[in-house]
Amino acid sequence: MPVYKAPVNDTLFVLNDVLGLERYNNLPGFADATPDMIEAILGEAGKVAEEALFPVNYSGDQEGCHRNDDASVSTPKGFREAYKAYREGGWIGLAVPEEFGGQGLPYTLHCAVGEYTSAANMSLMMYPGLTQGAIAAILVHGTQEQKDTYLPKMVDGSWSGTMNLTEPHCGTDLGMLRTKAVPQADGSYKISGQKIFISAGEHDLTDNIVHLVLARIEGAPEGTKGISLFIVPKFLVGGDGAPGARNAVSCGAIEHKMGIHGNATCVMNYDEATGFLIGAENRGLNAMFVMMNEARLMVGLQGIAISEIAYQNAAAYARDRIQGRSLSGVKAPDKKADPIIVHPDIRRTLMTIRAFNEAGRAFLLWTALKSDIAHRATGEMERQTADDILGLVTPILKGVMTDKGFDHAVMAQQVFGGHGYIEEHGMSQYVRDARIAMIYEGANGIQALDLVGRKLALNGGRAAMALFKEIGDFCEENRGDEKLSFFTKHLKKGLNDVQAATMWFMQNAMARPDNAGAGSTDYMHLFGLVVLGYMWAKMAKAAEDGLASGDASREDFLKSKLVTARFFMERIMPETALRKARIEAGADTMMELAAEAF
Repeated sequence: MPVYKAPVNDTLFVLNDVLGLERYNNLPGFADATPDMIEAILGEAGKVAEEALFPVNYSGDQEGCHRNDDASVSTPKGFREAYKAYREGGWIGLAVPEEFGGQGLPYTLHCAVGEYTSAANMSLMMYPGLTQGAIAAILVHGTQEQKDTYLPKMVDGSWSGTMNLTEPHCGTDLGMLRTKAVPQADGSYKISGQKIFISAGEHDLTDNIVHLVLARIEGAPEGTKGISLFIVPKFLVGGDGAPGARNAVSCGAIEHKMGIHGNATCVMNYDEATGFLIGAENRGLNAMFVMMNEARLMVGLQGIAISEIAYQNAAAYARDRIQGRSLSGVKAPDKKADPIIVHPDIRRTLMTIRAFNEAGRAFLLWTALKSDIAHRATGEMERQTADDILGLVTPILKGVMTDKGFDHAVMAQQVFGGHGYIEEHGMSQYVRDARIAMIYEGANGIQALDLVGRKLALNGGRAAMALFKEIGDFCEENRGDEKLSFFTKHLKKGLNDVQAATMWFMQNAMARPDNAGAGSTDYMHLFGLVVLGYMWAKMAKAAEDGLASGDASREDFLKSKLVTARFFMERIMPETALRKARIEAGADTMMELAAEAF
């Protein structure tokens, strides 16, 4: 059966040694996030993940959700108790403002906790995960009355939230949506239409479900310019703030999915359901993007989380499974064979996953810190720079880490050989669960197009230039340090490759847009490699500084960081040249065949 241990020490290393979270104690909420407090919170979060969420992950996958005759949905056995433990710990409101019942702590800390809980039970954590996005949208665009009505119950977890975008005939192209909203005399709207692929659309974990629904008001412009956003609760809220009459929204079916069986992915039917406009008319996408951007970070987090738990299980299996003898001589003379951990190719697999996991965790937390700065800093320039970089790297984090999360789940499964294909070992679930993260919240090809077609050129390329400068300055400042020159040399080569690829797009994609489309996925991964390399260079510096301080208690831990950093630079970072070569090949061959030839 699978195992999981929250990587608390690795997270603390990133937060304290690499990011230096204490330096930001002038930002709201950060003063309370002392190193001791962070360690206590992460330790407790690890226990919740390991002891409450993880034990029902495998069984939840096997049982799945069930739609009942009355259109209600039952979650797997044990999910309600596990959700209750999570809810009662106050984890949903960790980074939510105190005025609505939250704790007001940094979003960075929320993301750190989110990795543990998603690794332990991705399906279950999607229920409060969607709620987090809905909370964010209401906080930014809701009226005071809407905030007072919905947020306290959503923050304490007694109510949950969803996002309703996709319809049977349109996925990413939301301008085609047909769900309509008819204004009523009392200021409400009647919402009619069907939405599909709605995660956590119906379930038995909370007393109410607050749906955020995109619809077009009668007479609104066609396309995305005529879309509005509505709050459509499962139960209408009475004057006392409690759930009242049942609204005309129901689950028509549960999708039969490849993975995340413990989450109810629903077809939702709106039959003149009562809804309330949130934000301005015809500005629904603007309001929904608050939710979608947060969701994309959380999906990138899922890629890291699944990669981590798959790695832990593969490493444990490799240490125990005996098979064959080491190429360099017998390592376990008391046994009939050596454990497979001695074989270089098994090591290649495990080190590849580990190197991405540790850099990916740093990438996630560094990005979350940019979000905190963008929303909490007082200096306009500081906020702008953080927000620029946040917008630029969000599609990279989502696309790269979920692509790699799936790849690594498959690689970890391979370590098990035939046993990895057997359900009882649990590796199949990680492969199946990881696959959806590449698709939802914008398929990864869309993320790559968003990066190349929109984010890269935004504000004259201001964000990319700022990030290139940040990485270049790090290389320049540390290239004279003998202990860091190996890392800065490899990082500078990757930086040169992404800058050259960016210039190639500027010279070749304006006149021929297909060149941008043809190279977008490679560019996303090239950029991702450089950011991950930057994370490893920063971690190597922190590890060297830690060793120089003479802290014997962490010597082995810090030395392992340096070994993994060298592996990344030697074996993974050179892929930037491959990605650059593919980009510069252009679109000619890709687009030459007629559609009928495929």
